[in-house]
Amino acid sequence: MGPLIVLVGPTAVGKTELAVNLALHFGAQIISADSMQIYQGMDIGTAKPTVDERKGVPHHLIDLVPPDQPFTVVDYQGHYKRVKNRLAAEGILPLLTGGTGLYIRAVTQGFIFPVTPPNPELRATLKQEAETHGREVVYRRLQELDPVAAQKIHPRDLKRTLRALEVTLSTGRPFSAQQQAARRTLPPDIIYLGLHRERAELYDRINRRVDQMITAGLVEEVTMLLAKGYSPDLQAMQGLGYKELIPVVHGQASLAEAVDLLKKRTRHYAKRQETWFRREPVEKWFLLRAGEEEKTYEKILAFLEGRINRVSNRLE
Repeated sequence: MGPLIVLVGPTAVGKTELAVNLALHFGAQIISADSMQIYQGMDIGTAKPTVDERKGVPHHLIDLVPPDQPFTVVDYQGHYKRVKNRLAAEGILPLLTGGTGLYIRAVTQGFIFPVTPPNPELRATLKQEAETHGREVVYRRLQELDPVAAQKIHPRDLKRTLRALEVTLSTGRPFSAQQQAARRTLPPDIIYLGLHRERAELYDRINRRVDQMITAGLVEEVTMLLAKGYSPDLQAMQGLGYKELIPVVHGQASLAEAVDLLKKRTRHYAKRQETWFRREPVEKWFLLRAGEEEKTYEKILAFLEGRINRVSNRLE
């Protein structure tokens, strides 16, 4: 196995453009680590790179399943392994990038997850409890049953809270006790880089990206998905950009209200991403600034060329 480049950072930081340029320079191919870009037909709201933005660089693990097909981290691990092995056999450098920290942890640290099958009835009951009494009630329940898992889940992350509770209640064992990392330190062939920007600049980029999504036809994309019969309750339709605009399509909220809410939630999401990645074994962080991206790109390029050579020599 050759080296693996991992490039992480919060949404709108500039991962896509940088990853494509690095892939072009090194002859690499990109493996996406985005839990929303796996869905077919969900392009604008997930900020899926366009054909032009990809610049001919192959992107893997995008458009894997329709929005109504369940997809887990374990599924992602399987898809990733197959792509990684194929690239290795062809002598192609893989570049893993995205904002879904759990996906990246799962494939770089060999994270092992419970194989407990879904329990739709229990999940529906727990979701109804959250809708009736508030998500903080089910989160407190998780704190009581599995404080270790609760500590790692944001109180507003209802999806992960429900899954942890579902596994705990179905098996009688804490969800956290059924998770383990196959290794605590990264293998020597992984080069793990992080990107960040000053908070005000990142938030401005997020706000402008949301405006661009609306201009590009996000409302029409949500309308199309609903017209195809995809339920608003689907996991995919609960993603940022979709759950905020569904009420607009149904005439229950104004576009201005939805856009403001989407910007706010995306900023909060970016902050959570930053917190997550600061806890990960990122080898080196690079600060991006408006107007200085080219200079930072050259620094990253120089760093990677040295690291790739050292990794390759060690693995020979």
